[in-house]
Amino acid sequence: MEKISIIIPVYNAEPYINKCLDSIVNQTYKNIEIICVNDGSLDSSGGVCDQYAKKDSRIKVFHKANGGESSARNAGLKIATGKYIGFVDCDDWVEPDMYEVLYNQVTGSNAQISIANFFKNSDIQQIPMQNLNHIPDRNISTKEMMLFALNRDYYAGYCSYIWNKLFDANVIKRNEIQFDENIKLGGDVLFHAQYVLLSESVGLYVDKPLYHYYQRDSSTSHTSDISLKSDIMMAYKKIEELLNERGFSDISFWARGFYCYHASVAAKIALEQNNLDVFSSMQDEIRIHYDDYIRTNESFPEKHEMMQKLMRCRN
Repeated sequence: MEKISIIIPVYNAEPYINKCLDSIVNQTYKNIEIICVNDGSLDSSGGVCDQYAKKDSRIKVFHKANGGESSARNAGLKIATGKYIGFVDCDDWVEPDMYEVLYNQVTGSNAQISIANFFKNSDIQQIPMQNLNHIPDRNISTKEMMLFALNRDYYAGYCSYIWNKLFDANVIKRNEIQFDENIKLGGDVLFHAQYVLLSESVGLYVDKPLYHYYQRDSSTSHTSDISLKSDIMMAYKKIEELLNERGFSDISFWARGFYCYHASVAAKIALEQNNLDVFSSMQDEIRIHYDDYIRTNESFPEKHEMMQKLMRCRN
């Protein structure tokens, strides 16, 4: 029963933080430390965390000036003492047996990461994610994990986010893996790639939804801030470089395909905002990476048409 450190970056989460913390406090796996990093919240989120800490000695609360989600997660990593590391977003929650299942899956094996399926939640529905292709019930290689993470259309229940996974703290420390604080959107995707590739990890996957990913309209992923969209493009560019450096250049086109997709998202926002310079720049990026995008979306001709329309559009 080795200790699991669960890191929660907290920012303006007053409507959600009680549900999040309740789900973690009541885990069937008891040997946990819960690290709440209050990242300069402007509401009562930090105070709520303090109240929970008074009732449960497993909870540690760290208050800091606002620095963004990556900064908060790095602060949590610095004080974590567990053998394993988990991450939960402050507006999400977990099934009661999540960490027991992930721990039992990885302990005693030669795997360095344990992954579970998840639910996508909104205010009106809860959807368990479905993998169109089967993820094998065995050790998953480094290359397979990267492909599952990058081929989301067929492996939606894996994803490259960090919150449905359990990481080995020794791997993080040995490879000096941190969240890139210059990347405000996509830092978790880059962290996963660094963890898997730098350690040449072996993983284990359980096709059981254990994490609840709550999508709210105000989340960073729904932002119309073009600079944040360029951040996630930078994340995928770094993933491409990592794949090439670690001997997986044969699958690095997947990262370029995602880069192209996010360039298209930025292009649409720029067009809506009449930011013609950025739109023209994103058109150039789409043209450069178009072939990779097509290669990663061979089964989806409607996506080809969308990209072609953006490339034809005159600013």
